[in-house]
Amino acid sequence: MRRSAQKQAEHLEQGRAVYNNHCYFCHGYDGDSRTLASRYLDPPPRDFTAIASSSISRERMIAAVSAGRPDTAMKSFSAVLNPEQIEAVVDFVRSSFIESKKANTAYHIAANGWPDHERYRDAYPFALGEIALDTRDENLSVAERRGKRLFMSACITCHDRAHLEDDRTLWAPRAVSYPRAGYMHREGGRLDSETGATPYARHDHAPALADANARVRRGERIFQDNCAFCHGADGSGGNWIGSFLQPQPRDLTNVDAMKKMDSVRLRAAIASGVEGSAMPAWRTVLADDEIDAVAAYVEQVFMSRASASPSL
Repeated sequence: MRRSAQKQAEHLEQGRAVYNNHCYFCHGYDGDSRTLASRYLDPPPRDFTAIASSSISRERMIAAVSAGRPDTAMKSFSAVLNPEQIEAVVDFVRSSFIESKKANTAYHIAANGWPDHERYRDAYPFALGEIALDTRDENLSVAERRGKRLFMSACITCHDRAHLEDDRTLWAPRAVSYPRAGYMHREGGRLDSETGATPYARHDHAPALADANARVRRGERIFQDNCAFCHGADGSGGNWIGSFLQPQPRDLTNVDAMKKMDSVRLRAAIASGVEGSAMPAWRTVLADDEIDAVAAYVEQVFMSRASASPSL
């Protein structure tokens, strides 16, 4: 049944709201996959602006949102969104990003916690890719150097590394925390664009690792370079990205939950993923010995602590 123009506009706005609450942190606010997630995930989130509508059907997209996509981080949203919301977000993506190649609505507005975004104007050229982030400071004006420092201290958390002159520039990826104190993106949360403190920062500190053999040390590096993006460096899943995912990543620091985990189940979850979650299958990314290493790290740091704790 065809919708009236007004109903169609309302339908697409509903889809925009769903996208901006559930999808943008992987697929990008403008659907272009220019996100931190694209630096971590293999395969990366789909860039909707790079495909033609004829190359992917509406039905296929609805199925992907509903059931997820095997061997990717694209999870099933059927337990989070109802069928009407799934259709709405697919139609919004197709209309705005795939067919029209349009930018999303402005994000930095008072309603989203940015009452005076103009004060960050010096950082705009770096966020928009107009000035390369690897430009040497001596080639920048005073205002541009100030903007670069601002971008690197706050904006990069969501805008990623923006534009580079030399794309071979090495950037060490790591789990990131949101730069605003007390911000909560869930309904009813408090907005605060004034300060730089963050309750998520504590989750960027990895547990101290003592008496570890070479395999566990290797697993630590793999975990912190890959798994920490969702689980947090501390394994809690309470970091910024982890707080978005539904269901949230497993809290490896939860003693009661980890008491129920065993080595076989742990390795299966890493290798094959967890159905109904954003936990992808890592067997296409990591070699068997790498999976064994990261499992050994989780066992020593989190499972051993859980087994040593008395049951209630």
